[in-house]
Amino acid sequence: MAWTLLVIAGLFEIMWAIGLKYTDGFTRPWPTAGTVGAMVLSVVMLGLAVKSLPIGTAYAVWTGIGAAGTALLGITLLGEPVTAARIACITLIVAGVIGLKLVNPV
Repeated sequence: MAWTLLVIAGLFEIMWAIGLKYTDGFTRPWPTAGTVGAMVLSVVMLGLAVKSLPIGTAYAVWTGIGAAGTALLGITLLGEPVTAARIACITLIVAGVIGLKLVNPV
């Protein structure tokens, strides 16, 4: 259950990171409310996950999901450049997240 909460927390992290782009510096009320809501849910679920998982592992996985997911959505939604180096780096982040899951199967 803790890993499921952690993955969901990571997905909410992606939502709020992408949401920042749409808040226009927190001047647009609805995107801002959605972004802040996703921030709160992300941190709450991370907090629940660390009740059972080591904090170092949980935080690294949470940020890894957020970083890789946000980079991929930046490419697909926001037209950010696709380069071999970017894809390689995203792949390394995903490999690290998978590795942490394998060595911490709680």
